[in-house]
Amino acid sequence: MYQLNRFNTADGLQLQPIDIGHKDYIGVISADTAFWALVRKDQVSQVLNDSPLLRKYHRKLGVFSEEIKTLRTALKPSAVYFNPTDRCNLNCSYCYIPRSLRKNGKHMSSRKLLEALKILKTYFKSSLPKGQKPQIVFHGAEPLLNKEAVFLAIDRFGQDFRFGIQTNGTLLDSQDIEFLKSRRISIGLSLDGATPYVADRLRRNWGGRGVSQKVIKAIRRLRGYDNYSVISTVTKENMASQVKMVEFLHRMEVPTCMLNPVRCTLINSRKYKPLDSDIARHYLQALDRSYQLYQKTGRKLVVANFANILIGIIAPLARRLMCDISPCGGGRCFFAVSSSGDMFPCSEFIGIKKFKGGNIFKDDIRNVLKTASFKSVTQRCIENIESCHRCAIRHFCGAPCPAEAYGMNGSTETRGAFCELYVEQVRYAFRLIADNKTDAYLWDGWDKDAFTTFKMR
Repeated sequence: MYQLNRFNTADGLQLQPIDIGHKDYIGVISADTAFWALVRKDQVSQVLNDSPLLRKYHRKLGVFSEEIKTLRTALKPSAVYFNPTDRCNLNCSYCYIPRSLRKNGKHMSSRKLLEALKILKTYFKSSLPKGQKPQIVFHGAEPLLNKEAVFLAIDRFGQDFRFGIQTNGTLLDSQDIEFLKSRRISIGLSLDGATPYVADRLRRNWGGRGVSQKVIKAIRRLRGYDNYSVISTVTKENMASQVKMVEFLHRMEVPTCMLNPVRCTLINSRKYKPLDSDIARHYLQALDRSYQLYQKTGRKLVVANFANILIGIIAPLARRLMCDISPCGGGRCFFAVSSSGDMFPCSEFIGIKKFKGGNIFKDDIRNVLKTASFKSVTQRCIENIESCHRCAIRHFCGAPCPAEAYGMNGSTETRGAFCELYVEQVRYAFRLIADNKTDAYLWDGWDKDAFTTFKMR
């Protein structure tokens, strides 16, 4: 277990070192409400002794508590991760979908896919505020193996949903890209390294051949399109090349990337898990490099998984991803639908039968969301997880991922695989806040609809 250096005050506030070697500030954090302040180290005693900050904090305590409660319990599903096929043309060593499904699974027919979207349209029309358009992300496995059905669905329901597609990129030709760009579809590609030597170590087709050159070709075709991203799964095979990956993606003018630590849900993926201390060191170096490149060129490469943690600190309700909070977004802000119509809290659970809550063609969605399978995720509480309930940054981390925790430990009420990595990201984020560098790491316009709850002059 990774131990934090912390001091708990009588006011429910904890003192949190920002970063090793940072001499000016220390974080004062309320773990229960996610309230924080940066205080000069030579002023800590004054601040904690009936200061204006402390008095204003207590006056606003109810507001902070309500905000974090809203984030954790009051949100409704507004997105679906939809697998239009079980199959994949790749056999990546760390995939969280069982091999038998990826090799021998089935496609959802065009007719059934359109029927499912009609059901979802009706559900969201009754559950979301008027004018809010839900999101459908075609996910996988590899959705473009069932391209005809997916593209037909996009055209039929383009006015009803915001569509995205997460693909390994190997099947994208120029005609496909023009189709997706013309309809402003969000596109996610997968690439694990800047060179075939690194990228192809664990991402290969069923014949054992690497595919990175095809993905890079797709990236070149997408240059200038602002609605796409590249996901890199970080394992012990490629963790030392994260700086090179950032340099490559920036050079290719990729607007957004994710450097995601490998999910250890299935036993095969755990063979490729890096040590927390190792992945954290290389990851923070990659973040440093992204800032250096921004200073040099004025062009951002947003590392979205870190940006989400940073926003989760600055403006909790403005976060875009819902993995870094407890309960996470699975079954609460989104859910997943498999190629047979089976419903799961998240795509990470597809392949684990225990977490099937029902079927979109047979069961009412509202009832599925209330099943024990879904509640085991939507009622997961970080305060019930050993060590996490004492942690100052528990609402900046969320102990992800419940599927990973279940796969590793047999229970969702346990921690996932990368505790120390999240601690180091939060420390790094507070250092950026102290140094007034946060905008360089965030999407332009991220605060467009944000509002200020607390301000000290």
